[in-house]
Amino acid sequence: MLASIPSPAANGFHIGPLFVHAYGLAYVVAVTAAVILTRRRWEALGGDRELVYDVALWGFPAGVIGGRLYFLATSWNQVPPHWWGPFAIWKGGLGIWGGIAVGTLVGLWRIRRAGASLPAFMDAGAPGLLVAQAIGRIGNYFNQELFGGPTNLPWGLQIDLAHRPVGYTNFTTFQPTFLYEIIFNLALAAFLIWLGRTGKIRPPGLFALYVTGYSGFRIWEETLRIDPSHYLFGLRLNLYVASIFTLIGIAWVVWIQRRPLPAPG
Repeated sequence: MLASIPSPAANGFHIGPLFVHAYGLAYVVAVTAAVILTRRRWEALGGDRELVYDVALWGFPAGVIGGRLYFLATSWNQVPPHWWGPFAIWKGGLGIWGGIAVGTLVGLWRIRRAGASLPAFMDAGAPGLLVAQAIGRIGNYFNQELFGGPTNLPWGLQIDLAHRPVGYTNFTTFQPTFLYEIIFNLALAAFLIWLGRTGKIRPPGLFALYVTGYSGFRIWEETLRIDPSHYLFGLRLNLYVASIFTLIGIAWVVWIQRRPLPAPG
């Protein structure tokens, strides 16, 4: 192997007696970046920045809870066998589907309560969600988790023996699916920002494209990953979830673009 991506020697660092987990730190940075980007986009539409803070204050904890509940429901065999196991999010274990669903629902509730436009806010926030997901994947890198199958590509990811799944202990480098997702999420975020500026798509079309694009990418990503998962008819459970959301997203985009515009008042 002439080149490869090394994995971190530790999944965090000490500040005095306090150990800072890189996974948690990545989520803090991710939320901060999402808030900054969404605030700028929402204010450009004439919105109040305080609503962005309010949605983040409620939506982020709800997303963490939803993500953890999804993980517990679909990957209970990976939960540490201790009383605190279900709460050990610092060891990873946040299902993105549950996080997006619950976080979005709570966020929409706060937007409606404030009397703001749901479609406009959803479009303003879609790129920020992608940026947040990209940054959050850095935490998976530090935890040496959610990687793909063995590879000899020059960007193969070195995985320590303790983190290699059963049946793959003789391999050293693996597909860095976290990196693929980071690149895709940032590229899709940039595309949605550009598309929004063209004025060619009706709200919440950008959010619908976010759902469609990310879910479609996950179909491909799930064919690469080898981390423990539940299978249905020989395929990973999350591949089915991604496929369902892709179809829903496509139908949603088409409906948004083709629905009749309201008659002028």
